[in-house]
Amino acid sequence: MVKSSQVLPLLANAFCFLSLFGSSYAEDYIYVQGKVYCDTCRAAFETELTEYINGAKVKLECHDRESGHLTYSIEGLTDSTGSYKIPVQGDHEEEICEVHLVKSPLPDCSEILKGGASARVLITANNGITDTARYANSLGFLRKEALSSCTDALKAIGLPPEAMIPVSKN
Repeated sequence: MVKSSQVLPLLANAFCFLSLFGSSYAEDYIYVQGKVYCDTCRAAFETELTEYINGAKVKLECHDRESGHLTYSIEGLTDSTGSYKIPVQGDHEEEICEVHLVKSPLPDCSEILKGGASARVLITANNGITDTARYANSLGFLRKEALSSCTDALKAIGLPPEAMIPVSKN
């Protein structure tokens, strides 16, 4: 009959071994994280009236620094908080990587914000950062027309209503 004092060390060793295997597997990935928002005030930045978009599609692309050739591409979707988390395999230290807006699920907020359509992110473990997360700047779509409450919201932070981006003539 096996005594519990003999089984516990075996279980502890097995657990340690499996933990090491699991953590080395997880370290093969870097996770690019960010948010996608609807610029409800057409202000070109996040405000107190900003709405985060569920189901927005983004794409991470990496290109060779010298040739510009595409070396890596993967898409992601935002969750109910407007957040995405894209697992990236491998090290892309010698590449230029950017997250791009692809599509908004909101018909009234689908115009891509110029200057807010992509965010560059460094994807390498050779930069002194021990965390596996890499954070990209927020990306934004413009609402077709600014909310009526935006005038007061912009005034509250010292901006005139003229600071809003004019509606596109598409």
